[in-house]
Order: sequence, then C-alpha cells, then structure tokens
Amino acid sequence: MKFLNSFQNKLKLNRKSFLKSGLLTILIITLAACNSLKTAVFDQYSYQQAISIKIESLNLMDKAIEPYTNFEEEAEQLLLDLQKMVEYEKNKPDNEVSYAMWNVMANKDKNLLAGFFKRWKDKSQLSSIFIGEAKIQVAEALDLIVKYEAQKNKTNENNILGFLSNN
Repeated sequence: MKFLNSFQNKLKLNRKSFLKSGLLTILIITLAACNSLKTAVFDQYSYQQAISIKIESLNLMDKAIEPYTNFEEEAEQLLLDLQKMVEYEKNKPDNEVSYAMWNVMANKDKNLLAGFFKRWKDKSQLSSIFIGEAKIQVAEALDLIVKYEAQKNKTNENNILGFLSNN
C-alpha cells in the first residue's frame, strides 16, 4: 500500500511538471510568433488621420483651378498635417511600410500630395485635366494607406511596396 501511495504521488508531481512545461512551451512559441510578425498593430489614430487627410486633400485639389493664394492657408495646414503624420509614423515600432508611404506623400519632389501643392503654388493655377489625373494618383496612394492601416496583412503591405517601387 505504501508503494502504491508513493507511486501515485510521483505520478501527480510528474503530471504537474509536464503541464507546467507544456504551458511554458506554448507561451514561448506564442511570444516568438508575435515577435516574428514585426508589423505595427492597428492604430485608430493613424487610420482616422489617413481618412481625414484623404478627404481634405481631394477636396482641396479640386480648388486648384483657382489661384493658390486663395487657398494658401488651407494648403499649408494640410501640408502641416501631412508632416505630423510622417513624424507620428516614424516613431511607431515596426512601422517602416507606413512611414515610407507617408514620406512619399510628403515629398515635394514627388508627384503625389506635397508635390501637387508645390506645383499649384509655383503655377498659381492648374488645369482641370491635370487636377483630375493627379487626384487619381493621390487617391490611390491614400487608399493604400487606409487599407493597410485597417488591415495590416501581407497583401496590403505588398500593394504599398509595389506602389513605392514605382514612385
């Protein structure tokens, strides 16, 4: 009887040890998997700002048939908001893709948002045909950002990386 009680106690200890090591293994695997993703998590602020900048940008771009000076304050505010997003995205961990895309949007030497406003300022007014074409490009870029912020998956990431390689 003594032998049986001793065997049962050892069996209970081995079972507890086994459960603890099993749980520890699962925890380690989970943490390793999370760390290997290396993509910033969903950020409500980034998502809302991307939508806001998209709507404001496209509306303001429509006004480029008129002199820039009439809308200079609005344009400067939008460019400031764009710079704020670049800085915000730069400081988020594991956020290289979004940061790179916002950087392109804010680059005055590129043909996207900041480049459009630079051209408008330099030319004073732009043709409706040019505005229409520019809006298509800017909307596409901002849609990619919005989709990526809404769902950070490999497809959306690859779409942004493809866009960046062509711009």
